[in-house]
Amino acid sequence: MMKFLLMMIFMIPLCFMKKMFWMVQMLLLLMMFMFMNLTVMVFMNSNLSYMYSCDMISFGLILLSIWICILMIMSSENLFKLNFYTSFFLFNVIFLLIMLYMTFSVMNLFMFYMFFEGSLIPTLLLIIGWGYQPERLQAGMYLLFYTLFASLPLLMGIFYIFDYYNCIMFYFLKFMNMDLFMLYLSMVVAFLVKMPMYFVHLWLPKAHVEAPVSGSMILAGIMLKLGGYGLIRILVFLQEINLKFNYFWIIISLIGGFYISLKCFCQVDIKSLIAYSSVAHMSLVIGGIMVMNYWGYMGSYILMIGHGLCSSGMFCLANINYERLHSRSLFINKGMMSFMPSLSLWWFLLMSSNMAAPPSLNLLGEISLMNSLLSWSLLTMIMLMMISFFSAGYSLYLYSYIQHGKYYMGLYSFYSGVSREYLILLLHWLPLNIMIMKVDYSMIWF
Repeated sequence: MMKFLLMMIFMIPLCFMKKMFWMVQMLLLLMMFMFMNLTVMVFMNSNLSYMYSCDMISFGLILLSIWICILMIMSSENLFKLNFYTSFFLFNVIFLLIMLYMTFSVMNLFMFYMFFEGSLIPTLLLIIGWGYQPERLQAGMYLLFYTLFASLPLLMGIFYIFDYYNCIMFYFLKFMNMDLFMLYLSMVVAFLVKMPMYFVHLWLPKAHVEAPVSGSMILAGIMLKLGGYGLIRILVFLQEINLKFNYFWIIISLIGGFYISLKCFCQVDIKSLIAYSSVAHMSLVIGGIMVMNYWGYMGSYILMIGHGLCSSGMFCLANINYERLHSRSLFINKGMMSFMPSLSLWWFLLMSSNMAAPPSLNLLGEISLMNSLLSWSLLTMIMLMMISFFSAGYSLYLYSYIQHGKYYMGLYSFYSGVSREYLILLLHWLPLNIMIMKVDYSMIWF
């Protein structure tokens, strides 16, 4: 695991050299394929070094992080053309990737917290440095304060555990059983804000709307998954008390997911709609993790991977439209089928994955999550039906609104898609729909 970290660190000087923009991306691609060839044990931690190790959860999420970072660089060609602080942008992406890589691979609770919080800094720089509107400062503050305020109790909880057990390694803590309410609350809330759960989700749409395309991709693709990953890791030693209080989080997230699905129909900004749909999907993941059964854990892991690819691809599409029309409003992005017929196919493919159509990973994840939640209580069926129905509803609403109708008459120049954009969309869509063929990897290891 150390070798990949060193590879990323030694990529940093390349960022500041001239004409190395695509070189950095190619090296990340090389690293991606090297990482794919790691031997990962299904039931245990493998590739152990001083503090790093890799099990199946880490493996999938690190792969996703590297993949999304490659696609971020590809989709930010506009910066490269304008030469808008390109080297600093590359440095930021590599630094963010290092932080995410460390978060998913360290096995020490305190180090996990440190990198979990450290990934905020490059994200904040992306939003404030390369965002579009002046409101990006406010969005950055929202992002920072929501996540930092919720994370301070987590730090206190980690200190308490270390004081009490003299150990904060994940694989030793799994033998403990901590039945303490305040500890439970302080550990869990930080990850629920990061997911984000309904009631503490306000930072997410704001951050998405103001972020550049790369910021939106990494936020939707990876940052929301940090919360799910953290919950999977810490609920191992908080099992007993979680079984007493999990109904509370499940109820909030399911009813919240339904409300948010309705809220999606009120949006007039494409990015805002996609951001709210992420909150609705993550509410299912929270439900699946909190139920704490086999299907729930598997479903939440699969949906996290699937949603990371699908949501990131949809933000890419929104950006492709934005680069043409210089607006993200649904009233101006109309009749796109007349302008870019080939792009409407990609809108359709990613929208269908978003509403969990086969053969996407989202379908598999949602079926597993429904299984787990229904085994917990049959009453959850009502909310699950609503969330599923409305997720199809707002996906179709967005698709039909953008693609059909009369196009905006104020357009005076236009150019069609370039091969780079189609390649980005293909690289989002293909893993999302091909990985279902090797789904046994995701299904057997819990």
